[in-house]
Amino acid sequence: MGIYNVQIKKEDKYKVVFIILERSFEPIIVFFGLTNSLVIFQTMINEILWNLINTGEVASLINDIIVRTEEKKGHDEVVEEIIEEIVKRLVENDLYIKLEKCK
Repeated sequence: MGIYNVQIKKEDKYKVVFIILERSFEPIIVFFGLTNSLVIFQTMINEILWNLINTGEVASLINDIIVRTEEKKGHDEVVEEIIEEIVKRLVENDLYIKLEKCK
């Protein structure tokens, strides 16, 4: 639908910017729905995963959670441990993962 492609005026972009993993997210289209819902959701995920995000092993952008490691050796085991912790924390907070989005 074209309605979801409504551009934000350049002078109003600062109103919708929020911080994610030491960077800012600056949407260029208008979000429809509840006011500030994305900011509130991002803040909630940041609080739930704070210490994992702080180590640099995990990054979160709205509803995407990315796990990374520095070394290839043992990568799968480390990622598996981190994912178990992420899933545990999400379930404790009544949040769930859409398995078809996982790679």
